[in-house]
Amino acid sequence: MQLKLTKPICFFDLETTGTNVAKDRIVEISILKVFPNGNKESKTWLVNPEMEIPAEVIAVHGISNDKVAKEPNFKQLSKEIYKMIKDSDLAGFNSDRFDIPLLAEEMLRADVDFDMKHMVSVDVQTIFHKMEKRTLGAAYKFYCDKDLEGAHSAEADTLATYEVLLSQLERYPDLENNTKKLSEFTTRKQSLDFAGFIGVNKDDQPIFAFGKHKGKTVDEVMEKEPGYFGWILNADFPLYTKKVLTQLKLSKLNNKLS
Repeated sequence: MQLKLTKPICFFDLETTGTNVAKDRIVEISILKVFPNGNKESKTWLVNPEMEIPAEVIAVHGISNDKVAKEPNFKQLSKEIYKMIKDSDLAGFNSDRFDIPLLAEEMLRADVDFDMKHMVSVDVQTIFHKMEKRTLGAAYKFYCDKDLEGAHSAEADTLATYEVLLSQLERYPDLENNTKKLSEFTTRKQSLDFAGFIGVNKDDQPIFAFGKHKGKTVDEVMEKEPGYFGWILNADFPLYTKKVLTQLKLSKLNNKLS
């Protein structure tokens, strides 16, 4: 089985200091880039998060503070990482809800204008959960009949995710071997930002998907309560959410001026 690709796809996995997309940092990133002709390129980086890695997190992935102390920070690696993924679609295990949002945050902090406009994403975990409802280690055993050695190492998890997707395509004839179709299948709900704070209603209008204005259109809230925009920009929301909201506000202003 080989993926049918029209452009490269990058399978990737992050090990981090925690699970808060806005506050936590990457300590390891591994990327497996698969090209339409079947060729592969892989790279793994250790990253100095410039913050303390909690002991309970070290117990999960085994990456200690000493191990990353002399490694480059994400900003120093960002251009190299972005160069590897910028012409590609993205895939991972739970990537839509965690890895992509956190990667976007790190890129924006490093002044790299990361955007998914020309990319689609395939979340292999969603395929697995829709079809079998299990975890990555169980998925690897179920689909590939192998034990996942070195779980919670970004490199091992990345390779396992790639192998699981190939096996999923072999097992489920209804799954189309097409990155765009796989992305549509793995999308849980439509949102304009990775974290799901800005959604879309049935009329394709941007809406707030949280808080006191949940379900209201962004235009309506900006019109009636302009201070809400400033509150979000100054509060502890992901940078990508703030970027999307700023783009919506600028678009509204431009429409008024034209």
